[in-house]
Amino acid sequence: MEVPERAKVIHGGKGHPRRLRSSTEQRSPTEAKVVHGAKVIHGGHAHSRWTFQMGRKQRLSGADDSSCWSLIAAVLHPEPDPGPDPEPDMRFRIEGKLLRTNQKNVRLYVNLDHTLDFGARKDVQTQTYWRAPIIWEGMFDPDLYDQTHIQSRSCVALVVFAVGRYLEFYLHNFLTSAEKHFMLGLSVTYYVFTDYPEKVPKMELGPRRSMKVLQVEKHPRWQDVSMMRMKTLAEFIESDIRHHCNYVFCFDVDQVFTGRFGSEALGDSVALLQAYFYKVSQKRFTYERRPTSQAFLETGDFYYHAALFGGSWETMKNLTEACLAGIMEDKKNNVEAVWHDESHLNKYYWLHKPTRVLSPEYCWDRRIRDKKDILVTRLVWAKKHYRQTRV
Repeated sequence: MEVPERAKVIHGGKGHPRRLRSSTEQRSPTEAKVVHGAKVIHGGHAHSRWTFQMGRKQRLSGADDSSCWSLIAAVLHPEPDPGPDPEPDMRFRIEGKLLRTNQKNVRLYVNLDHTLDFGARKDVQTQTYWRAPIIWEGMFDPDLYDQTHIQSRSCVALVVFAVGRYLEFYLHNFLTSAEKHFMLGLSVTYYVFTDYPEKVPKMELGPRRSMKVLQVEKHPRWQDVSMMRMKTLAEFIESDIRHHCNYVFCFDVDQVFTGRFGSEALGDSVALLQAYFYKVSQKRFTYERRPTSQAFLETGDFYYHAALFGGSWETMKNLTEACLAGIMEDKKNNVEAVWHDESHLNKYYWLHKPTRVLSPEYCWDRRIRDKKDILVTRLVWAKKHYRQTRV
């Protein structure tokens, strides 16, 4: 049986919380799988103590047997669903199984990243040296992530800029594909920034999904559009987004969702590995190498792609303000970083390590021939129309 290595029972009496010990006993075919990182909080009796005994319900020492039975048994041994329950707080779903207990005031907490299987993909790097996960297909349980974020009422702001002819060429496909694949089951608000609000396509959105269309200035150069989105995003996080959403993702519009882009991507600070650079030598990374720029990097960890970045609204506000400050200082000194806001983004992630890194599955270019690492594509580059859009 897989036992939650970090599981804890915390009770509301005078006794001290006890850490549950893991077991090395084998799992029988009838025993339930338990996610790592599960934690049960129980408002019961003082001086309680839990132990693991495989294949049977656990006894809560010092407790009145008529008032409660082992909550660990409730986690380890899901009961069949007998029908509607008059006490909704006493029902839990974990990895798709319905769990029950007759103990009142019980909540199940799961540290989702403790459930990641870092050994599932031995062909790729699944963790950074600062222990942030690198998310690949096969590492996570999608149902568990979704159920936990739905129960937590996670709300995601998807921010996209469609300025000039980018709106004409890309926005419709971007939004319709997002409706099929992006954070399904969660509350999502699309924030579409454009210079032509009247041209944004009308769409029928799914449940708990909404859209806000906001007008922005069209800058003369596409480079300035790219860089100044940091200013717009920082201001709008403060004035609007933070009051409605706890996560923010900013996307380039010239992309199409092709597969699940779900809640496993959510985190405090989320960066994306650039598909062309994730396996090459750092010497080939296109960092800003001139010391005169605020984006200057002599070395780094990875090369991150600005086609998408995200995190909590607090982190995204800090990130956009920091990148904007670097961009404006460069403008004052008549310097422009080699890859514009992406260069400043890489500098930020070097100074402030992301807590979650997305693999190139989350933004793939189908022209790349070596795709043996890519078991699924979730977002792909759309065909580029640079002659028509970058004018």
